[in-house]
Amino acid sequence: MLKCDFQYRHADFQLNVELEMQQQLLGIVGPSGSGKSTLLKNIVGLLKPQQGCIQLNGQVFIDTQQNIDVPMYQRKIALIFQNALLFPHMNVKQNLLYAEKLLDQTEQKFQFDEIVELLDLKALIQRKAHQLSGGEAQRVSIGRALLSSPNLLLLDEPLTGLDRSLKQQILPFFKRMKDELNVPMIYVTHHPEELEYLEAETLQLHQGTLQPF
Repeated sequence: MLKCDFQYRHADFQLNVELEMQQQLLGIVGPSGSGKSTLLKNIVGLLKPQQGCIQLNGQVFIDTQQNIDVPMYQRKIALIFQNALLFPHMNVKQNLLYAEKLLDQTEQKFQFDEIVELLDLKALIQRKAHQLSGGEAQRVSIGRALLSSPNLLLLDEPLTGLDRSLKQQILPFFKRMKDELNVPMIYVTHHPEELEYLEAETLQLHQGTLQPF
């Protein structure tokens, strides 16, 4: 379970976040500039709140009163950005397997073949990043994140920049991930129809606070 109670001040806005997430998939909607990405970056550890606490499954990542700040690489949280960040000199298989290099085998939640099948990547295995479409590259990026065996997966507007046909191709893969994988996910977007398709419980980020949508 994810619990957040923190404040983060930015030049353009202030976030006052109170959140308890127990469901498999939580959707967060809000217009561009409302702080959705900033929220995720605080959870993963790219940003640090000025006040408050963040914990996952009982492990405290941030507690400003007790001066606790767990480094990002120790949090076991994967963040998927709008643009797939693949290693250009590696093929798809090498990109996927890179995630496993940093893992102890006892921590491994998913097998390579399982993720390749789930995301329909078999035909792409030998291709380099520049040979992939935007949708294919994003699927590889998601696969690599899953093979890092995260305890939480954050999706930061993962379909931004893709045309409608590509979005319709990728959304079913997110649905399969929700239904078949035991990895909690937070999916942020300014397109609520994506969350409707995924049947996600949804909150709205409005004026720096999370509210029912």
